[in-house]
Amino acid sequence: MSGAGKTVCVTGASGYIASWLVKLLLQRGYIVRASVRDLNDPKKTDHLRALDGAKERLQIFKANLLEEGSFDAMVDGCQGVFHTASPFYRGVTDPEAELIDPALKGTLNVLGSCARAQSVKRVILTSSIAAVAFNRRPRTPDVVVDETWFSDPEVCKESKLWYVLSKTLAEDAAWKFVKERGIDMVAINPAMVIGPLLQPTLNTSAADILNLINGSQTYLNNAMGWVNVKDVAIAHIQAFEVPSANGRYCLVERVLHNSEIVKILRELFPALQLPEKCADENPFVPTYQVSKERAKTGLGIDFIPFEESIKETVESLKEKSFFSSSAM
Repeated sequence: MSGAGKTVCVTGASGYIASWLVKLLLQRGYIVRASVRDLNDPKKTDHLRALDGAKERLQIFKANLLEEGSFDAMVDGCQGVFHTASPFYRGVTDPEAELIDPALKGTLNVLGSCARAQSVKRVILTSSIAAVAFNRRPRTPDVVVDETWFSDPEVCKESKLWYVLSKTLAEDAAWKFVKERGIDMVAINPAMVIGPLLQPTLNTSAADILNLINGSQTYLNNAMGWVNVKDVAIAHIQAFEVPSANGRYCLVERVLHNSEIVKILRELFPALQLPEKCADENPFVPTYQVSKERAKTGLGIDFIPFEESIKETVESLKEKSFFSSSAM
């Protein structure tokens, strides 16, 4: 097992990507230190403690993104640090407090702990395609977004894209910090992440699929990138294990308009009650492409097709009773 005898830590371990990351790290033999905000909340910890290998090799710590030094004890002695903790939800009322501070200050907080620990060989930052694709450059079917793109904070502010702004500022600050301190860091930039849920709570990207299958009359006029959670977790581990891994890696299997997602769902699950029309009369927002080159050649990612990912998502949502089985 590639991780035998190595200790790594995962921040925000109860989250969607992080739960899969913990699962696969344990499978590979790593000793895993995992942080959660509340050790007494079974929704944050029970599914992690139930993973194969957890009894022997999983230690769960309490840590707060906004509390300086709260990651010191967990990070000290780790060779790899996977920083996934960052809030992602819609309908925020105070973007600064709810999204920007936890993402930006939290990232610098974790990196500060890494700088103080002598043991850390590499940090893997869970960033987002949000930190890549939102600038003044057009995104049309012939455009290929790649790792050289960076989102523009001013564009984010003008469009009130607060989550996008939080990830953009956090990744930018992280690169500056690690450059100054000589820390080896790799950033992973996934699009909307779907696939099976390990955690008992509903995450934002799975909720977007649930909205389509749970009786909605319309779908939003929107085009987004999608990727399977298992590919994202494997990419994180590869980014730590492959010595030549460096810089950023975009993870997008495909960019689809919501109308195309509804069409795929209709083919896979003919019995589902799916929206028939778009929420507005405007021309469809165009799709675009995202380069897979670095992820494939640098990390060896062979992307799971979107059709398989969405099938797994719907089946997982049903299994966890997020929608009634009579809908299928």
